[in-house]
Amino acid sequence: MVSDSRGSPASLDQARPDSDELLADVLRGLSEPPYALSPKYLYDQRGSELFDRICDLEAYYPTRTELSILEESGGEIASAVGGEALVVELGSGSSNKTRALLDRLPQPAAYVPVDISREHLEAAAARIDGIYPELEVLPVAADYTRPFPLPRPTCPAERTLLYFPGSTLGNFDLPDAEDFLARQAEQAGSGGGMVLGLDLQKDVDVLLRAYDDPEGITAAFNRNLLQRLRKELGADLDIEAFAHRARFNEELGCVEMHLESLTDQEVRIGGHAIPFQTGQTIRTERSYKYTLDGFRTLAERAGFRVAQVWTDPAAYFSVQYLEVV
Repeated sequence: MVSDSRGSPASLDQARPDSDELLADVLRGLSEPPYALSPKYLYDQRGSELFDRICDLEAYYPTRTELSILEESGGEIASAVGGEALVVELGSGSSNKTRALLDRLPQPAAYVPVDISREHLEAAAARIDGIYPELEVLPVAADYTRPFPLPRPTCPAERTLLYFPGSTLGNFDLPDAEDFLARQAEQAGSGGGMVLGLDLQKDVDVLLRAYDDPEGITAAFNRNLLQRLRKELGADLDIEAFAHRARFNEELGCVEMHLESLTDQEVRIGGHAIPFQTGQTIRTERSYKYTLDGFRTLAERAGFRVAQVWTDPAAYFSVQYLEVV
């Protein structure tokens, strides 16, 4: 049952970025070249819907590969986690990977989906509630990259399990990824853990196709950020004057998404004029691709121990169970 007590979306709205914060972040990111904005701002209601469509694309291997690992090894993952856990899904989106875990976990204490898009969150929480009527569902509308209080389930939990699928950790630059994991180790606490989806290094052509699909859905997802700036901040800009670009940064080992200016132009936001030359870009996302050894070292520095790892046959993707040290 979806609960409105002990931490409902309404009671945690202060954890969500408001328009003033969005404006401040945008002006900071566009203050001087190279321009860059946080990928979290890609996920308004429309952005979340477009990302759901991306996950169904033939070119976008991460979702189906991760789901295949969860289906194949779900019993082992559930056995590693154990029963009576408070399951906290960070960036739950449509919760399309949640069932692969919840179907196998023995008697979870409650499910806490956390997402920055309240509308998307409420719809996903209602779906989970309909599928698992005996499971307490405690949705939290929050920016999970920042500290937020966990709701208290009616039935006491033996441990806290953080669920972070989708390789979203790859959106953090490496120092930020370590800081984020350290905060999650503290959030999970003694005896807690994390089930984490993590994309692995592979052929660059496979990566670029996944982030620049022939159907153009990823391009629409990226350019939707411009629409959001117009709608929420009153930005004066021509969306058609920007194009989606996907690139592989070999030095950092990550795929980058950019919005490239197709002409010399000036964008006005919040009373500020931001100049663009033809070819100049706004970086909207980085997606780091890890090696298993490299991530193990990172996790250990953050206070986690990699207890078990599951991969697909091609080793494109991994699902890992981390325990708090």
